[in-house]
Amino acid sequence: MGVRLMVVDDHRLLAEALASALKLRGHRVLAAAAPTSGAAELVISRAPEVCLFGTAAPAEPGAFDPITRIGRERPQVAVVVLGPVPNPRGIAAAFAAGAAGYVRHDERIEGVERAMVKARAGEVAVAPQLLRGAFAELLHPAVQPDDEGQRLLRMLTPREVEVLVRVAEGEDTRLIAAGMGIAPSTARTHVQRVLMKLGVGSRLEAAALAARTGLLDRAAAGTPQGPDGLA
Repeated sequence: MGVRLMVVDDHRLLAEALASALKLRGHRVLAAAAPTSGAAELVISRAPEVCLFGTAAPAEPGAFDPITRIGRERPQVAVVVLGPVPNPRGIAAAFAAGAAGYVRHDERIEGVERAMVKARAGEVAVAPQLLRGAFAELLHPAVQPDDEGQRLLRMLTPREVEVLVRVAEGEDTRLIAAGMGIAPSTARTHVQRVLMKLGVGSRLEAAALAARTGLLDRAAAGTPQGPDGLA
């Protein structure tokens, strides 16, 4: 049986894309919206079975305040957080606020579905390896925590960063090629290299990963790339 749900994310494009994918798989999506700061009012008014709550900064103060309010006013709604990893404090904060689950933002759609079904059934929806990693980092914190967005950005050349930004904006191969003044075959090659370097299997996954790790914000700010940063 399909899940009656809502998708809320600070990036509307991601919320709508995930909602569309879940609709195609037989779930009833009541709403796809942004930003997460308005999630509580929407969930309280629509009362879904599950709310998918996407956030790029789970460790930020107040990030999960909407979840706390949802739990207080609509306790029957199971909230599953979609967030970056590793971030043990963010995972801990999510459950402390009342979340029923925590799923990696780059999880495949099947994994998101499993989390939704488990959360609706009243089970904790979190991968064991995710908890192990979180506990390990909490017990043995790094002196300088890894900046995932910075690390990923250093893997890409300036040309590949531009391609990623265009992918995140929803451009297809033809538009990327026209905008960059290159052949469609060259644009396609650049896209494939970006997906390979980021370790994702689709453009949507690449856009989600870039948005949630802050890679797009860093790219827009002109953060310098690493030694391989030549087009």
